[in-house]
Amino acid sequence: MRGTIYGVGVGPGDPELMTLKAVRLIRENRYVALPSEEPRESLAYRIAVQAAPELAEKELVPVHMPMVRDKGKLREAHEKGARQLMALADTGENVVFLTLGDPTVYCTFSYLQHILEAEGYPVELVSGVTSFCAAAARLNLPLAEWDEPIHVLPAAHKTGDRLELEGTYVLMKSASHMREVKEMLKASGRKVQAVLNCGLDSEKVCRNAEEIPDDAGYFSLIIAKE
Repeated sequence: MRGTIYGVGVGPGDPELMTLKAVRLIRENRYVALPSEEPRESLAYRIAVQAAPELAEKELVPVHMPMVRDKGKLREAHEKGARQLMALADTGENVVFLTLGDPTVYCTFSYLQHILEAEGYPVELVSGVTSFCAAAARLNLPLAEWDEPIHVLPAAHKTGDRLELEGTYVLMKSASHMREVKEMLKASGRKVQAVLNCGLDSEKVCRNAEEIPDDAGYFSLIIAKE
């Protein structure tokens, strides 16, 4: 009997935003995987251990998920990571894979999930608070009202877009092209706000595009409203 592999979101950074279900799964299971070669140094671990101190006593499984664009290297890393989780599930034990935010939104666990399911392994996703919902709350800003649509974009890949659709734009993964993203935002004429490192000690709120540093880090979330 194979164990189940859980993709568990720990939220954006504030440990108080972790779900009760996420905490329970950590407490109840022996193996906890993290997307890092050094599990205790990963941000997901540092968030989760504050909400579930039992995590420090678990058998931590390092799964290397390199931040590269080479599709061959990525495929190799994903295959290796999936095989690690399969080997543990084959013992009948469940595996809890911790990931930032929510496992259904631009999540690296998705690549492992596709491989695992293709091999017949049971996978369950456990939702976490998304970064853009947490950032909107931090700004006291409704993301959408009445019939307004929300457009969520991986901004680093969309710097040529004109943001012309009605509604609210959420720009994620902006850091590597922040200067171009800021120009795109200025051209849109929209009201721009951002939260950098939402929920962490290094959190910073920006109330317009000019306040966003060109060297803003990976965890930068921008909301642009009409």
